[in-house]
Amino acid sequence: MAYDQNNIFAKILRGEIPCNKVFENDHALAFHDINPQASVHVLVIPKGDYVSMADFTANAPAELIEGFMRAVGEVARELGLESGGYRTISNAGPNSHQEVPHLHIHILGGRPLGPLLDSRFEN
Repeated sequence: MAYDQNNIFAKILRGEIPCNKVFENDHALAFHDINPQASVHVLVIPKGDYVSMADFTANAPAELIEGFMRAVGEVARELGLESGGYRTISNAGPNSHQEVPHLHIHILGGRPLGPLLDSRFEN
């Protein structure tokens, strides 16, 4: 999947669309999801043109990879999620229901989340 410069996260990074920001540094931007699936649902995106984790880890400079991953942990700490626990999810491609073609990590928490996948998995 090619990177689309007009995806909503690219527009947020350029300041063309506002977001409810919770964190920003040189490597990442974190903001509340507009359609939360848990009491706390924040997205963390890298500052760069990356579609997926595979794309990011293959093509981003080491400093950006490290800074982005550290930002994910810092956001979870700042949101007070460590004691109760939280989930991180990164979807990649159509089979995962990735809606925006820009790498993003969902941080979900604030309540018990239940199982990640339905136990009635079908082949």
